Amino acid sequence: MKRTLTSLATALVLAFGASAALADITIGASISLTGPTSALGIPTKNGIALWPKEIAGEKLNVIMLDDATDPTTAVKNTRKFITEDHVDLIVGSVATPVAAAMADVAAEGKTVQLMLSPVNLPEGRGGWSFRMPQSTAVMAIPIVEDWKKLGVKTYGFLGYADAYGEAWLTDIKPLAEKAGIKLVDVERFTRSDTAVTGQVLKLTAANPDVILVVASGSGAAMPHKGLVERGYPKGKIYQTHGAATMDLIRVGGADVEGSFVSSGPAVVAEKLPDSNASKALGMQYKSEFEKVYGKGSANQFGAHAFDAVLVLQKAVPIALKKGKPGTPEFRAALKDAFETMGRTPVSQGVLNWTPTDHFGYTPETGVLLKVVNGDWQVVR
Repeated sequence: MKRTLTSLATALVLAFGASAALADITIGASISLTGPTSALGIPTKNGIALWPKEIAGEKLNVIMLDDATDPTTAVKNTRKFITEDHVDLIVGSVATPVAAAMADVAAEGKTVQLMLSPVNLPEGRGGWSFRMPQSTAVMAIPIVEDWKKLGVKTYGFLGYADAYGEAWLTDIKPLAEKAGIKLVDVERFTRSDTAVTGQVLKLTAANPDVILVVASGSGAAMPHKGLVERGYPKGKIYQTHGAATMDLIRVGGADVEGSFVSSGPAVVAEKLPDSNASKALGMQYKSEFEKVYGKGSANQFGAHAFDAVLVLQKAVPIALKKGKPGTPEFRAALKDAFETMGRTPVSQGVLNWTPTDHFGYTPETGVLLKVVNGDWQVVR
């Protein structure tokens, strides 16, 4: 896939061309470039900057706005994309509560949203929202499998007091219960918290065999370090795919050594067997991303931006048979194409979206990593 670097029009706007002609594909991206999840938004922005100038022969126009990790701002951005910019597709956001807030507006405007966070939406909502990240249910599988292998009987939960934290709690509980592993304590914190001392004291008092930390980016290091500082063993701490970035290792330092992280394939593509459907694509992503941004800069958020192009390259030619970009017919056809295009390998797994499944990743997608000598080691 040939990619061309674009240029930033302003600090908050990325555009290929000043306005969209009828045949141009216009994408509105609401990304957290500031606020608590900017560490996720910035690599996503960098990934979008590597998008090609055209897809299926149609010029690509991208309008990027900062939602500042704020749901209200993201909703305003989404309304602007639909009513003023008349976009064909919406991308965003990287924070679960923010992406969730955008979903209703996207559905109301009958415009496809490619979410960059694994949002669990109530039944009947999200008909126009497709997830680029893996579901928490899929990514919980390698963690629970490892717990079973190790004979774990109890676990504690220390996670975000928001939709991402709740999704993980909801999805891992039945898997753990089926394996005979009991949840002994649940402690929550906000993304803006700078310490979790009280939560850690309660968790360590409950003495679980392992603890699952549910956070993201560099922010995942804070609760992890809090546990280690209170004497909880490093090798018994597990993190989610929101934390599968080098930022965790950079900020966490020695405190995260020996801990485990559930991840998509792209982060460790070169360490996967050749039989893995995502290996070649993951290596391509890392090569292209790190050529521009430096060794070790690639992470799952840049990978989701890479994968967005892969699914568009497959879906857009299908949608073009039913309508031109800039029309309601094209937007509806793009939704239909995503739901019917079938098995699609990407750098982060294998997608198979359907009308009833807008997550689409297969159960074997997740990879369990261990932090060893400041780098990732594949466990399973």
